[in-house]
Amino acid sequence: MTVLLAHISDLHLDGSDRATERAARTVDYLRDLPQAPDALLVTGDIADTAAPSEYEEAARLLDLPFPVMVCPGNHDDRAALRRVLPGHEPSDQPLNRLHHLPGAAVLTCDSTVPGHDGGLLEPATLVWINETLSGLEGDTPALLAFHHPPVRVHHPLPDSIRLANADDLAGLLHAHPRVAGILVGHAHTGGATTFAGRPLLLAPGVTWTLRMPWEGEPAVNRDQPPGVAFHVLEQDHRLTTHFRAVMRAEAAV
Repeated sequence: MTVLLAHISDLHLDGSDRATERAARTVDYLRDLPQAPDALLVTGDIADTAAPSEYEEAARLLDLPFPVMVCPGNHDDRAALRRVLPGHEPSDQPLNRLHHLPGAAVLTCDSTVPGHDGGLLEPATLVWINETLSGLEGDTPALLAFHHPPVRVHHPLPDSIRLANADDLAGLLHAHPRVAGILVGHAHTGGATTFAGRPLLLAPGVTWTLRMPWEGEPAVNRDQPPGVAFHVLEQDHRLTTHFRAVMRAEAAV
């Protein structure tokens, strides 16, 4: 069975018309697809300041006719995010969750460090990943999703606040060949590389795009349209990714 997963990141909802329009444009594009994805993954920075109103807006925007999976980013607040997510009890503990899709499993993991922009998979989260992967049936392929890239993306801004304990995760993954890929956000640029011998896919940013050093300054490019990654996961664990820009309706005519 083939799984189709839509992946967005870094909405940075802040109550502004601009942020709302870009997020709404993106989810409307996904809602109107002729074939709905099996799920939507949102890899963090859903809110910009973690205000309750930002999460209330996110809950409205992400009310979609297919499952929505989220993990927090460094702009998010674990407890506030839990309050608007169905099935989550109030807590300030890491927000880790197993999602079962037809023919695959997705582990959304919390790489945030409250009060800091850099990332870390806490010891309890690493234990949870190991135990959860070990408990999956048969040869079910799995995907790991969290906010902070565990490798350099070749821009000083995200590289200075990437995942701090990537080696711990790499060591864990050697024991779990069922992991077909790692899906992250944070960098505001669509990209593809490898980590621990697996595909590592970065979702484009919804709110703005990171301009890479060879593209000049400033680093924040607000003119690029929001982006979506589509991941196609096959039962033989092959992972194929397609990136799409979400244009304004009038620009697409």
